[in-house]
Amino acid sequence: MAKCTGGVGVIRHRSRFAIVRDPPSFGTRVRRRAASTIARMPGTDIERERLGDPAWRHWGPYVSERAWGTVREDYSSDGEAWTFFPHDHARSRAYRWSEDGLGGICDDEQFLCFAFAFWNGRDPILKERIFGLTGDQGNHGEDAKEYWWYLDSTPSHSWMRWRYAYPQAEFPYDDLVKTNAARTRTDPEYELLDTGVFAHGWWDVVVDYAKAAADDICMHVTVRNMGSEPATLHLLPTLWFRNDWSWDPQVPKPSIDRPAPARLRAEHQRLGTLVLTGEGSPEPLFCDNESNARRLWSGAGPAYPKDGINDHVVSGAATVNPDHTGTKAALHYQLTVAAGDTAEVNLRLAPSARELDEEHVATRAARAGEADAFYATLAPAATDDERHVMRQAFAGMLWCKQFYHYNVQRWLDGDPGQPAPPQSRREGRNSRWAHVDNRDVISMPDKWEYPWFAAWDLAFHCITLSHVDPEFAKAQLRLITREWYMNPNGQLPAYEWDFGDVNPPVHALAALAVFRIDGATDHTWLERIFHKLLLGFTWWANVKDPQGDHLFGGGFLGMDNVGPFDRSAPQPPGLVLEQADGTGWMALYCLSMLEIALVLAGHDPAYDDVAVKFFEHFSLIAEAINDRGLWDESDGFYYDQVRRSSDGAAWPVRARSMTGLLPLCAVAAANFPLAETLPEFVAHVTTFLRLHPEYATAVQTDGPGGSVTMVTLVGSDRLPRVLQRLADEGEFLSPRGIRALSAAYRSEPFELWQDGHVIATVDYEPAESTSNLFGGNSNWRGPIWFPVNYLVIEAIDRYAQHYGEGYTIEFPHGSGQQRSLAWIASDLRRRLVSIFLPGPDGVRPVFAGRVDPDPSWSDALLFHEYFHGDDGRGLGASHQTGWTGLVADLVIRLSSDREQRR
Repeated sequence: MAKCTGGVGVIRHRSRFAIVRDPPSFGTRVRRRAASTIARMPGTDIERERLGDPAWRHWGPYVSERAWGTVREDYSSDGEAWTFFPHDHARSRAYRWSEDGLGGICDDEQFLCFAFAFWNGRDPILKERIFGLTGDQGNHGEDAKEYWWYLDSTPSHSWMRWRYAYPQAEFPYDDLVKTNAARTRTDPEYELLDTGVFAHGWWDVVVDYAKAAADDICMHVTVRNMGSEPATLHLLPTLWFRNDWSWDPQVPKPSIDRPAPARLRAEHQRLGTLVLTGEGSPEPLFCDNESNARRLWSGAGPAYPKDGINDHVVSGAATVNPDHTGTKAALHYQLTVAAGDTAEVNLRLAPSARELDEEHVATRAARAGEADAFYATLAPAATDDERHVMRQAFAGMLWCKQFYHYNVQRWLDGDPGQPAPPQSRREGRNSRWAHVDNRDVISMPDKWEYPWFAAWDLAFHCITLSHVDPEFAKAQLRLITREWYMNPNGQLPAYEWDFGDVNPPVHALAALAVFRIDGATDHTWLERIFHKLLLGFTWWANVKDPQGDHLFGGGFLGMDNVGPFDRSAPQPPGLVLEQADGTGWMALYCLSMLEIALVLAGHDPAYDDVAVKFFEHFSLIAEAINDRGLWDESDGFYYDQVRRSSDGAAWPVRARSMTGLLPLCAVAAANFPLAETLPEFVAHVTTFLRLHPEYATAVQTDGPGGSVTMVTLVGSDRLPRVLQRLADEGEFLSPRGIRALSAAYRSEPFELWQDGHVIATVDYEPAESTSNLFGGNSNWRGPIWFPVNYLVIEAIDRYAQHYGEGYTIEFPHGSGQQRSLAWIASDLRRRLVSIFLPGPDGVRPVFAGRVDPDPSWSDALLFHEYFHGDDGRGLGASHQTGWTGLVADLVIRLSSDREQRR
């Protein structure tokens, strides 16, 4: 199979100059470092050896669950992406930038895609993609309305398992739209289970992928009839090329044909030849991955367009090519299965026709066994239930990789031979990010609800992924700082809907965590990313500290509706919002950069000076947040404040939320003995503290000879007061973790007053949002969010390292029980993990209140965006394994805690 490999650059023309860089595939970018990393991993096994060969990464689950309704596909004048390319167009309209499908795979440049389509004989359309509501249709924003699960995957995707539940009765598209439209933000969401459609039977579909070789993929489809009567399922394994020839006249059009019965042959100039072989006697169906202009726009179009297979299967239309050629093709199986019985279909995709014989069976068994062996070593002291949670969390993260393609300049200019985009977009969304040119495999938050990279989400993904694939994690962090992502001014692109929005600067922390999990030896990688993160730090310091007083704004900062007003919107003239979390994030950024600089200084003394710079900058931030209004002495908590520019007058916004807990996270401890090997750094710190004693509260100097042992925003006098709020079950402490807003506002909402009247309120909302801020599809006014919980727990661990077992607080507050900080950190991990574990009643809290059509659904986990602040029920995006995948890291840490106590 022909494939572009490393060492050959491609020239990307932009305005008056050209940029030369490596080809965009992930494998090319990590090739040079993979082998050395694998060699130093203990217990090297077959799967880890595969990770050293980029060819094994070439094929993976890189197909999105949704490409319609995205910004990339939006060529409207008003920027309404959901309405410009709705679900109703998806089956008929060729995508410009991406592809979607069910349980799909593709190569790492998405030339060729493979996925499944189904038909129950009753639906008006084939089931080719997950259905869901748009941002305007859902009473809590966009919302997928189907059930599918990522059950297993190895990092190289040598083994994967996917599951889907498809109703046998007609899919209730209209009912889901109309009923949700009639509901308000205070009503629960109307889900597919609520429609009663599963009472009429359903198909339980499980697909296994096993690679016999890097480019030889064996597939096994199991279809079980979960109804009370015999039924027929139309199964259509589908092969198609992403359409890039319609947008670029220089791209030759590939083709798929039928070389033999039950075989499809795909030919591509760069990819080479691949053959899909199916067992039995399926009917081959062919069309072209091109828009049905007649249906969409009443214009002339191809004879056999993208929806040709759909129309032929559903209505018998003559819309498939009788010559058995095209750019999209399927093998059409009609499986009639008795009630409770199972049908199986074997398939194989390889460079040439391969048999579906004993090797096929043996390959599946071998890969499944290798996956078991790979995961068995990660958390040896975990319970079986915990390991089950960990493995499915990793599976979800690995399945949520996606080929992401978005050339903003081309998107702004339009394509040759196509209608020009509206002029309004020249000043609209992302118009100031024309340098962005993405063509990469990226870890996504959720391939249906968030099928685009999000900068701060990605940082957390990488922490967890580094346990199973450190090279991928490192490549992802470096990728987001590369010149075709990072703005020349140092700002990182936030997310597709608005690259210019501001996400928390957590990438230095993530880089340090990944470096350590990977064995703390790849100093070259750490040095490279450190220099790019320096640019990002400078951007923050110059742009988000408008008064130059080391109190930072930032705006959105990822926590959507946590405050009483939209923090992304400009404040009234003359007013500046100084944010406790913005300042806390920058302090954390400072300390992470300080720790990285100290690590690098151990190999190169030139980094001594940089370490001193970050120490001094942190001290300035610490003095500012603690002495200029963000710390409230009467409440013992940190708050945002609004400052008037004309006279400097300021008043706090006394809503106790996660924004006030974030300063806890700015702490560095235990690693500072390294500093003792750096005399110049020690001398600078000593002199600085002597000349500026006002900054000494941020520094603990109780090591040998008065050496620095901890640097923190929250000193020893304030730490117990903040922790008391955290440990209070009437405020932040939930049975399932730390709430994003104090439950004290359950009965008495916070009120923000101005000029004698209330201008905004914040009440405790443990579930879905009742606010329409940021589309209303996420809520920070009470639920439990994994990323910030993770940061707080890690910070408590650092305080524990410094203060030791003798430092205790009452936990929970009011219980009379004194607990060490290490015990508290471990308990908080247990609370979060318990969201996914069966309770005393056998019900997993994540599924609280859900009535399943089959007991096996309980073990098929979903990793939601956030969780109910009281009972742990899953809320928001249902497949956001991205940062909720941190639960896998928590299981590994719990296992480590237990091993250390033995």
